[in-house]
Order: sequence, then structure tokens, then C-alpha cells
Amino acid sequence: MTSVRSMSKTILVTGALGQIGSELVPALRERYGKDAVIASDLRMLPMGASAGNGPFEHLDCTRIRPLQDILSRYQVGIIYHLAALLSAVAEDRPQVAWHLNMDGLYQVLEAARQNHCAVFFPSSIGAFGPTTPRDHAPQDTVQRPTTMYGVTKVAAEMLCDYYFRRFAVDARGLRLPGLISHVAPAGGGTTDYAVEIFYQAIRYRHYTCFLRPDTRLEMMYMPDAVRAIIELMEADSTRLVHRNAFNITAMNFTPDELAQEIRKHIPDFVIAYEVDPIRQTIADSWPRTIDDGAARDEWGWTPRYTLETMTGNMLDKLRHRLRPAM
Repeated sequence: MTSVRSMSKTILVTGALGQIGSELVPALRERYGKDAVIASDLRMLPMGASAGNGPFEHLDCTRIRPLQDILSRYQVGIIYHLAALLSAVAEDRPQVAWHLNMDGLYQVLEAARQNHCAVFFPSSIGAFGPTTPRDHAPQDTVQRPTTMYGVTKVAAEMLCDYYFRRFAVDARGLRLPGLISHVAPAGGGTTDYAVEIFYQAIRYRHYTCFLRPDTRLEMMYMPDAVRAIIELMEADSTRLVHRNAFNITAMNFTPDELAQEIRKHIPDFVIAYEVDPIRQTIADSWPRTIDDGAARDEWGWTPRYTLETMTGNMLDKLRHRLRPAM
């Protein structure tokens, strides 16, 4: 059996202070040991925060020399490359998005090639476009995104495949749906409403959504996403036909359906709508549903959270966190 888990070297996480990294880093440290996981980010640790839970490095992943230095000093064997601009922010700053999303990945793959590292890269449902089938989008299908974010994700998927075929870099990845987290705030994505709505429901019993009430998108609770990332990197490589850009999903809903679920816990919650044309256009270019059969067949992917269980857990976690401010 060949899996990344068998590697004894340490792990580097780029973009560790972002939405995914905020939960992936603690999960990796719990699994492999706090000193085995180096968190890094272009941002510095917040004032008063401590790296006592494990090593932290300030890193601009678009510069290969500092990256090479960290890989060498810590004897890194696996890179979880999370540093990127998300969809809405990327559309507002397309030149910056290309530089960070593509130049950063290229430097990571080059460093991985030279240092014999495995790489995890998160793609997205944003890699699809309006000509992709809207329902049950297949694992292998047409990908013609209409956003800079989507363009970088498709190019990145192809680059990861190239580095595997040409240089045998063990690059693996997931096409993640909208992610919902109670740990990190929303970071500029088109599906951010599904995070913001919980904060507003608890604090104000009201939320104004930037997508239409019937906008159906694939979603996932962050604990499922973190588990999927780790399970993919631990999977037997001989079973992986696709290796990279696996479709995965856990739940599927509209803003109206999420609001109805929240009302089961907060009966006086009210949702209103002021549609943001840019984010609505992005959402309308993505599939309503996707087929994640390849992930289920090749490495046993199975989600644990549903809309109902996610909503209850999110509200419980946030009520505990927000209580002092209420």
C-alpha cells in the first residue's frame, strides 16, 4: 500500500490562517503531533496569539527561496497548499488572484518536485462553468468557468496532473463545495451567506442574503471537509484513478431552505434578500448538484453531516462563542 501517511517527514500548511487552515491545522496536529505540522501564512499571527500549539512561519508562497528554506529546515514531506483568493474577491482583483492562485501553486509544485514532497491542493465547484451540466455534474466533464477564480482552479487542476505525470509529484486534490465553518469567518466566497447567516440569526434574528432565495448549491460542513482532505492524503495511491480534483459534496440547499432549518431553532428568524449581481452571476454559473461517485469508489468518501445536523451543531457552537458579546 502506498499512502502519504507512510511518510515520516513533517507537514507544511500554507494559508494556515484561512477558513480551511484554521480547522485543518489543529486536526493534523491532533493526528500526527503538534511539532509535525508547520503552519504558515502571508499574514502574521494575530496580536496576542501564540504559536505554542505548534510551529508557525511567515511565508509568501509565491517566493520559492523562503519556501525552499522551510522545506529544508523542517524536512517537510507533505504540503497542504491552501493559500488562495476566493471567488468573489478574486473577481474584484483578478490580477492579484492569478498571481497568488497560480504563481503560488507553481512554486509549491516546483519545490515539491525538488524536495520529493506530496501536495494537497483544494480545487472547487468554481472550476465548473455555465456549459457544465447543471444537475449531477460528472467527475469528468466540460469545464469552461467564467470567473478568474474558476480559471485558476481549472489551470491548477491541470498543472497538478502534469506534475504527477511528468515528475511523479504525488499531487492530490478535491473540488470542494461551499464550506460552512463556526471557527473562521467567511473569506470572500460566493457561498459565504451560508456562514454569515448563522452569526446574524443568533445576534439579530435577521439576515439579508446576497443570493436569490432559490439559488441551489452544493455545501459541506468543515469537519467533513477536513476529514475528506486527510482521508484523501492517506488513501492507497494504487486505488486512485483520478488522484486530483475529486468531486465531493455532503448536502445541497437554497438560502430559503437553510433559513427554514434555522427557524426550527430560532422561530423568529427573518431572512431578506438584496441580490449582489456579481455573486449571483457566479453562483448561477456553477452546477446545482454534482456527482461525487469517483471519490466514493476510489477512496471511500462518505459525508457525516446533513443540513439538519450541521445547522444544529453550528448554532450550538456559535451560541457558546458569541454569548459574551450578546
